[in-house]
Amino acid sequence: MPRSGAEARRRLQQAALELYRERGFDQTTTAEIAARAGVNERTFFRHFPDKREVLFDGEADLRAALVRAVAEAPEGLQPLDALLRAFRTAGRILEENRPFSEPRLAVIAVTPALRERDLAKAASLTDALAEALRQRGVAGRLAGLAAQTGWAAFHHAAQAWIDDPGQSLDAHLLGAFDDLRALFAPRACGPSAAARVHPGS
Repeated sequence: MPRSGAEARRRLQQAALELYRERGFDQTTTAEIAARAGVNERTFFRHFPDKREVLFDGEADLRAALVRAVAEAPEGLQPLDALLRAFRTAGRILEENRPFSEPRLAVIAVTPALRERDLAKAASLTDALAEALRQRGVAGRLAGLAAQTGWAAFHHAAQAWIDDPGQSLDAHLLGAFDDLRALFAPRACGPSAAARVHPGS
């Protein structure tokens, strides 16, 4: 039996992840998770409100860390650069817990109920990041757009990390933000290109 609340919580998370991978999320019950972790079902519900939330533990701490990283970014840093700084902090947390975080992301990706919860969490997180950017003086609409765009890049990098574990999450994240910047970089165009853009000019 786990000797402490923290140990029970950790074992419940690991048990849930194992069972979701073995049987699928829908086929797994909270009683089975508790049994695998060596506790009773009442203990499960003391730690988690439902079997989805067991994979989203620490979301509030992550949100706080991201908001703090944006707030502490050097003055004058562009919004996307401030967000990249924050997401690199989050990426280090995921990489340090790779034995859990990588299969967790994979389970969420193939489970509609978990994707729905993930989207709700992402919306809350991007709202918090947008507010952190506003506190830095970024205009309201631009702050929201930057937060959503930055989160999309982070999510893209995390998926690439799952698909290509040969590179670190940090490397994938830097690449995703480089690609994001490239999308908006001005391109030099010759006379023929200009003519296509402005026909009849």
